[in-house]
Amino acid sequence: MKFVRNSSLLIFACLFIPVSLFAQKAERKNVREGNKLFTKEKYTESEIAYRKSLEVNPRSIEGAYNLGNALYKQKKFPEAAEQYQLIAGQAEHLLTDQKNVQRLSDVFHNLGNIGMQNKEYAKSVEAYKTALRLNPKDDETRYNLALAQKLLQNQQNQDQSGQDDQKDEKKDQENKDDQQKQDQQDQQQQQNDKKEDKTQEQPQQNEQMSQDNAQKILDAFLQDEKDTQEKVKKAQMQQQQRRKTEKEW
Repeated sequence: MKFVRNSSLLIFACLFIPVSLFAQKAERKNVREGNKLFTKEKYTESEIAYRKSLEVNPRSIEGAYNLGNALYKQKKFPEAAEQYQLIAGQAEHLLTDQKNVQRLSDVFHNLGNIGMQNKEYAKSVEAYKTALRLNPKDDETRYNLALAQKLLQNQQNQDQSGQDDQKDEKKDQENKDDQQKQDQQDQQQQQNDKKEDKTQEQPQQNEQMSQDNAQKILDAFLQDEKDTQEKVKKAQMQQQQRRKTEKEW
């Protein structure tokens, strides 16, 4: 039984080695083809070649990194960032190989660039800092970091200014609303005052009219009394004349 098992393991090993070698050759072939196309700035074609290399070996660091670069050149930034993040997720493993350390530094540098494209300056600053920790001699990353920090500061100042403007606009609107309410109250008060004035004027007019009527009635009464006295005087005079006439007779 042991002989049979050993023979089976030997046969399996013999079969696995050629398949593994074939996969590595296919991966390398697609990567090299993608590199040639990338150099000729045929980024779409190079993307296809790099994807083929990842179909053969999904854990290919070189295939994922180069695919991310091809996508970046086509301005497919979310897709490129996804490939770079896959590599960044293997950072602990990659740090054991100096060659991969440099590649990992480039990955964070490119993530910083994508953040700059999206105006996500805070993310860019953190990515560039990580890249510099991996490769302190990278002057391009150092320059990009300084630029990202400056743009981040400007962005924060603009955000603060925008918030202040919103507060001022809100305060102005509140003042405007208060003034409008005050104007409405003043207008209402004026209308109420006019109504009160009219109400007060009405009795005065009625009182004036009553006085006028009373005066007219009094004048009429006096006139009647005067007419009556004159009639009485005339009657008395006529009576006196009759008496004189009777005496003369």
